[in-house]
Amino acid sequence: MPHAIWSGAISFGLVTIPIRVTSASEDHSIRFHQYHLEDMARIRTRKVCEVEGREVTNDEIGKGYEIEKDQVIPISDEELAAMPLPTARAIEIVAFVAYESIDPIRIGSGYYLEADSPVAAKPYVLLRKALERSSKAAIAKFALRGRERLGLLRIRDDAIVLHVLHWDDEIRNPSELAPRPVELTDDEIDGAELLIERMTRDDLEGPEFVDYYTDALAEVITAKREGKTLPHPPEQEAQAGNVVDLMSALEESVAKAKASRGEDATVHAMPKKKAAPKKTAKAPAKKTTAKKTAKKATARKPKRSA
Repeated sequence: MPHAIWSGAISFGLVTIPIRVTSASEDHSIRFHQYHLEDMARIRTRKVCEVEGREVTNDEIGKGYEIEKDQVIPISDEELAAMPLPTARAIEIVAFVAYESIDPIRIGSGYYLEADSPVAAKPYVLLRKALERSSKAAIAKFALRGRERLGLLRIRDDAIVLHVLHWDDEIRNPSELAPRPVELTDDEIDGAELLIERMTRDDLEGPEFVDYYTDALAEVITAKREGKTLPHPPEQEAQAGNVVDLMSALEESVAKAKASRGEDATVHAMPKKKAAPKKTAKAPAKKTTAKKTAKKATARKPKRSA
């Protein structure tokens, strides 16, 4: 049973639902430590005071915000806990939206919300069923790990899941990463659509969705421990160079996708439409932003931590 990392209540109008928060995922990665290769002694990270030049204990370490290089404001855990936030021990629902309206790039870590007592079971199920019937997700505010966060509540099987949402100012604008305008034909776009159709799945099960890296790493560690020859990777097919003929690459890709499903993999030409003039992709519209207000000369606004 996973350990609860936070406990509080969901505030749903005048309804209060006591809950416990547990992580919805597990990390099965193999971890490495750092060692001195000469004698295989463990490398440690030590916390040293810059002024005294000595290692300090955790009891001597506190938080501080640097205003200037020589001016630091100390902030204690007690002061952080005493901040007058309504979300300090509550997940406060502030709105409901269609789940599809949330940009996936905003969705972060997921947590399961568990009813904290038998009394909490009825309002918990009430909220869950209401979300199911309305096909909506709840937007909430809550405080976790030293900061106030925006959250998304949705349903997974019989449980309510809380996802951390990134704030608007935490999402970078991708306009600078967009490629320059290029020319594409209708046939090329049709070919890409056909490839998407051939690669469409109803689930994420099968050998393509297995973590082979962790298994291979475990085999390497076992072989070294037992003094055996290290396993060798399978021979890879020679990778093609730069793709010159995009249509040929699409046709070959469709054939491979069909073969992976046991279908006839004979390469046929893509279905042709009536000739159409080449279309030039439009450059992405520039985002309109408000003029930045001048910063106050007396103080620097603290940045939100990552």
